[in-house]
Amino acid sequence: MAESGVYKIPQELQEILLDFTVQFLVEQPEDLVSFAIVYFSRLQARRPVQDGHHSDESMLSDEDYEDNNSYTATGRRKSVFAETYNPEEDEVEEKTIVHPKSDAQRRSLMDAVKGILLFRSLESEQLGEVLDAMFCRTVEKDDYIIQQGDDGDNFYVIESGQFNITVDCGNGEKLVGSYNNEGSFGELALMYNMPRAATIKALTAGTLWALDRVTFRRIVLRTAFQRRKMYESLLETVPLLNSLSAYERMNLADALISQTYSDNYVIVSQGAIGDGMYFVEEGMVVISMEGKDGIEREITRIRKRGYFGELALVTHKPRAATARAVGNVRVAFLDVNAFERLLGPCMDVMKRNFKDYEDQLVRIFGSRANMTGIK
Repeated sequence: MAESGVYKIPQELQEILLDFTVQFLVEQPEDLVSFAIVYFSRLQARRPVQDGHHSDESMLSDEDYEDNNSYTATGRRKSVFAETYNPEEDEVEEKTIVHPKSDAQRRSLMDAVKGILLFRSLESEQLGEVLDAMFCRTVEKDDYIIQQGDDGDNFYVIESGQFNITVDCGNGEKLVGSYNNEGSFGELALMYNMPRAATIKALTAGTLWALDRVTFRRIVLRTAFQRRKMYESLLETVPLLNSLSAYERMNLADALISQTYSDNYVIVSQGAIGDGMYFVEEGMVVISMEGKDGIEREITRIRKRGYFGELALVTHKPRAATARAVGNVRVAFLDVNAFERLLGPCMDVMKRNFKDYEDQLVRIFGSRANMTGIK
């Protein structure tokens, strides 16, 4: 507890709770407790050891406080998924909600949402749909934005203004947090379909951007569901990953980050430090290497379901070649930390592939003496 009596929640806790909630709603397990045990055990096994502490500047949103009445006499929690949402049953054609905005408003809104964890995995088209659906709400000092016990209607992003978070503990309201000209709140009540667990009141006049419950749930949950299914399908077709179990591929799918590149964009530069590997989702990538004579020669082309960038991660040496996009390319990026955690079972296969790779280079350059960047 801070000296002022205000509880401050670490950013890491907020991010873990949000990710856990999305995964729960996507998978809809029958046993919440068992799912939580598996989820947090997996998280512990996957995460690297970190020094120091995360920033606690972002306060816990109103829904992060548990409602004691949601537990039964046996200690088991009641179902929090009162309103079932199945992404697979979404209609193909949906009514798009658009609230007109000026260019200045849209830029302002984009700045306000760019740091929100929930929006980081959205494609540009999906993020555009979110921005279209958000509407502006101006508030005055002492206005109540949400009140404890009310139904969840909107998710809010703060553009300006100061706000207090309070909880009625039965013997009066307790100040548990605050926002100062940034932040977001209201997400978990919408995900869980539960009443608001806290009150948020404006300390000053300000401006909020709001997203309605239906659009929020549809975009966030459907995106998480479709993203996982898409990557699981992609990974099932990659020969390198045949040794992985379905569970291991699911973990790998969760770790991938989609990236897009235009024609001739240099995705990987020869001599650079390896920061991750890539799986090609769409398009083609040409791999080339510059020899001792300064001439760059094409080695191979990687198409859909192919991969590149693993050599530097296994050998812990700089990139041995350059990778360029041919036309528009979409790849799934796996950072080096996730690579080391998740692809251990595939390491022997990758090392066996290196001999074929070196033999191919000798055929292209004539001899090892003419090559650079390999071992």
